[in-house]
Amino acid sequence: MEKEILSFETIVGLQVKDEILYAEYRNAMKDILEQYEGGFRYDFKIQETLKSETENPINRVFLIYFKNKERKQSFFADPDYKKIRETYFVPSVESTTQIAEYERFED
Repeated sequence: MEKEILSFETIVGLQVKDEILYAEYRNAMKDILEQYEGGFRYDFKIQETLKSETENPINRVFLIYFKNKERKQSFFADPDYKKIRETYFVPSVESTTQIAEYERFED
C-alpha cells in the first residue's frame, strides 16, 4: 500500500539582521501562506552553530510546509508575496541557507 504524502517540507536557516522587520514580514505573509496551504511546523532562534556546511551565519531555523511542491512553487511566485518579500524580508535578512527539503509521509 502506498503511503500518502502529508506535506512537502523545507528546513531553512537564516541570518536575521532586523528582528522587528522580519516579524513584520512573517505577519504580512501569513494569510498568503495559508491560501497556499502552507505554514510553519517549527521555528527557532539560535545562539550558536556547532557544525555547518555553509559559510553563512545562522541565527534562525524554521520548517515551512506546503501540501505539495507545486503549492510551494505557486506561493513563492505569487505577485503579492513577492511585494511583501521585497518590502520586509530582503532588508531584514542577511543570508538564507536551505538545509533540507523532502516529502513527509504519514506513518
